[in-house]
Amino acid sequence: MPAGREITIVEVGPRDGLQNENGVISTHDKVELIRLLAGAGLARIEATAFVSPRWVPQMADHDAVMRQAVRRDGLRLSALVPNEKGALAAIATGAQELAVFASASETFAMKNTNCTIAESIERFVPVLALAKANGLPVRGYVSCAVDCPYEGVIAPAAVAWVSEQLARIGCTEIAVADTIGRAAPERVDAMLRAVLDIMPVERLACHFHDTSSMALANVDVALNHGIRVFDSAAGGLGGCPYAPGAAGNLATGRLARHLSSLDYQHRIDLCLLDHAEQFARKLSAHTKRSPKFV
Repeated sequence: MPAGREITIVEVGPRDGLQNENGVISTHDKVELIRLLAGAGLARIEATAFVSPRWVPQMADHDAVMRQAVRRDGLRLSALVPNEKGALAAIATGAQELAVFASASETFAMKNTNCTIAESIERFVPVLALAKANGLPVRGYVSCAVDCPYEGVIAPAAVAWVSEQLARIGCTEIAVADTIGRAAPERVDAMLRAVLDIMPVERLACHFHDTSSMALANVDVALNHGIRVFDSAAGGLGGCPYAPGAAGNLATGRLARHLSSLDYQHRIDLCLLDHAEQFARKLSAHTKRSPKFV
């Protein structure tokens, strides 16, 4: 278990935070948000998703966003890709990391990606091959790692199996996600124990939504397991399509300040982050959230 106090925060606001917004957010504003977040010290930013505009209209400008996004030493820009076609497009625009999206719930997988869990993982094999050929890391998300909006409670063993399969095909990092924000700390603990039985802690990240105001308590559980990589979204953008009006992703500022209070280091300038979060909230202020998401 790592003894270090250094935490990596993966900023997912430009992708996971904005993708459910129906109102038009300009490419310029998305690029500006990325610039502000990078300026605040975020070293890993999920910039966009190379998915079909038919299903996620807000990500239709993925090519322009990735090409125009700020580049600097120490900053890694990633893109979510659903398949080989998306991976090719992302690599062509200079994505520095790819992310793929699986689920621990068969029902969620079918409704969200129109295939079984096993089929979704096999769909990622050519993505991993492309990433390897281009020297890019690949993050594998496991959604519904605690609860599913259709199936309810998800068995920890199911999360461990999906995580193992993603690692098997070459994902360098596995991010287990409390997709609908219902997770209680004791159930997060059970899930993480199952996953850590088959995977080293250095390869694991956690992605918590704050729908039930339990995200920081769940972060504490993960910290106690030695996890040092956490996702968050500027301004808490993202919401939950299954809980209208509920809080969204764990806000980056809340996470950073909580970690500081526990004497963990994250290398983020909180004043500059406040400015970035204010900008993010303004982008979302006059839009409505869509029930479609990846």
